[in-house]
Amino acid sequence: MRRKRKVKREILPDPKYSNATVAKFINYVMRGGKKSTAQKVVYKTFDLIEKKYKQEPLAAFETAIRNVGPALEIKSRRIGGATYQVPREVRGDRKFALACRWILDAARSKKGKPMHERLAEELIAATKNEGSAIKKKLDTHRMAEANKAFAHFAW
Repeated sequence: MRRKRKVKREILPDPKYSNATVAKFINYVMRGGKKSTAQKVVYKTFDLIEKKYKQEPLAAFETAIRNVGPALEIKSRRIGGATYQVPREVRGDRKFALACRWILDAARSKKGKPMHERLAEELIAATKNEGSAIKKKLDTHRMAEANKAFAHFAW
C-alpha cells in the first residue's frame, strides 16, 4: 500500500514585505520556535543592506538566493556493493532550501558580530558571487563534474 501524499503547506507572506520567499527564509533563520526573534534578525539585516550597502534589500536577497542555488548536486547510489556519487539536477524548491541553508551556515560560522551583520555581509557577498556560500556551491558543482562518468546510474 502506498503512503499518503505529502501535502504542501501554503506559507503566508511576511508582514513587512508581503513576500512569501522572505517568510520562508525567516522560517529557516528561526531556532527553537522563536519566530519574532528570527523576524527581527531578517528585518535588521534588510535595513542594514539598505543603509550600509545602499542596495534595495529584496532585490539583493533574490539575487543572492539565485546565485547560491546549485544547478547540480551528487547523491550516493549503492550498486553491487559499491557506492557511486551520482550527479543529479536540483529541483527549484530544493535549490531554494540549499541556498538558504548554505547562506545561514556561512553567516553562523562567522564570529564576533551580531547575526544581522553577519547575514547582511553574506547576502551582499553572494550577490557579488563571492563568500562561503558561493564556495560551497562551486565545490558541489566541481564534485558533480568529477563524477559525471556515473551519470548513467541516475534513477
